[in-house]
Amino acid sequence: MSGQLYLLPTTLGADNLQTIPPYVIDRIHQLEVFIVERGKTARQFIKQTKTPIPFAEMQFFELNKRTNPADWKSFLLPALNEGKDIGLISEAGCPGVADPGAEIAQLAHQLGIRVNPMVGPSSILLALMASGMNGQQFAFHGYLPIKNPDRKKKLQQLEQESRRNQQTQLFIETPYRNNALLEESLQCLHNNTLFCVAADITLPTEYIYTLPVGEWQKATLPDLHKRPTLFLLLAP
Repeated sequence: MSGQLYLLPTTLGADNLQTIPPYVIDRIHQLEVFIVERGKTARQFIKQTKTPIPFAEMQFFELNKRTNPADWKSFLLPALNEGKDIGLISEAGCPGVADPGAEIAQLAHQLGIRVNPMVGPSSILLALMASGMNGQQFAFHGYLPIKNPDRKKKLQQLEQESRRNQQTQLFIETPYRNNALLEESLQCLHNNTLFCVAADITLPTEYIYTLPVGEWQKATLPDLHKRPTLFLLLAP
């Protein structure tokens, strides 16, 4: 009988273990094999859970943009050949959702390995919940184009789609470019479009505010430099 693949959520920031449900921690304590985005970060997280299994007895496979797809199947061999359960962990939040992991889950399905998603913090879902925007119709777009005029064009396109479909649009930026994206968004969107900034979700420095663009333009803008942030908009 093959082992199973467990998709394990992790914290959205350091020293925030209280956001991880106890049943996830219990599962981590039973695992010896992990597929992780970055070994060092994953070990720090697992150590925080006070796992009873020594790290010397664990096996880690790294899954990130440098990983050769030809190696993916080998990551699942402990489940196929040895019947061991495997944990999948990304850098923050839920694996496979705006983070690596979907390819491994898809391959597990193809190989007949059961895939078990586990509940935990998702910045996308939490931002949508707190924004007050439409949670029935929404779309996550990841990163927008880096340079103008492509970025401006994309923002205006998202605003048009939101207005046409009454659909909340979510997107992110590399943290050191957050301030520039915020300023550019407020310059090119309509004044009555709702705009939400959701930074440092679940952390002591959490900042989540939704205002019409016209009100944002009058406000003192938050400093989002190097802070994990989601941006959301909803056009009336």
